[in-house]
Amino acid sequence: MLDVVEKVLVTQEEIMKRCAEMGKQISEDYKNKKEIPLVVGLLKGSVPFMAEIIKHIDLEIQIDFMDVSSYEGTESLGNIRIVKDLDCSVNNLSILLVEDIVDTGRTLKEVKRMLMSKGAKEVNVVSLLDKPERRVVDIEAEYVGFTIPNEFVVGYGLDYDQKYRNLPYIGVLKREVYEQ
Repeated sequence: MLDVVEKVLVTQEEIMKRCAEMGKQISEDYKNKKEIPLVVGLLKGSVPFMAEIIKHIDLEIQIDFMDVSSYEGTESLGNIRIVKDLDCSVNNLSILLVEDIVDTGRTLKEVKRMLMSKGAKEVNVVSLLDKPERRVVDIEAEYVGFTIPNEFVVGYGLDYDQKYRNLPYIGVLKREVYEQ
């Protein structure tokens, strides 16, 4: 698989170190608020990141998953559809939404709006990656692992055409792979 990656942006070691730091900060913040978050992973990209970061959250958390889609190929379409909704009620809960990357922000903004309309007390976001150059809506994650340039990345949950999610690092996909 390495032949499809132009360069490694974030190593597995850097990801693990940053997850430990963010997990500690999240634990402190929620303890100070006297809240226990429902940790909600956005499928499928957040799974490796969520699995790592929850190891470092020192709280009695619960987890759930949502599957929402707004992408086709390499482009965000802007219209969000729920493929899998949460299994539990979010009424009066503090939600910690786990995202692989904040790109255009459209998906994140819509998911936050939906959760708030279902009665969530608050929705905070932890994202492994932030790509601010691509933002088209006004939204930011409360916790960000790494800010990256506007390059097409794969690995550690991020995919191209459902492939390369299992790379243990974040790499830039070679243009010839997705411009065929």
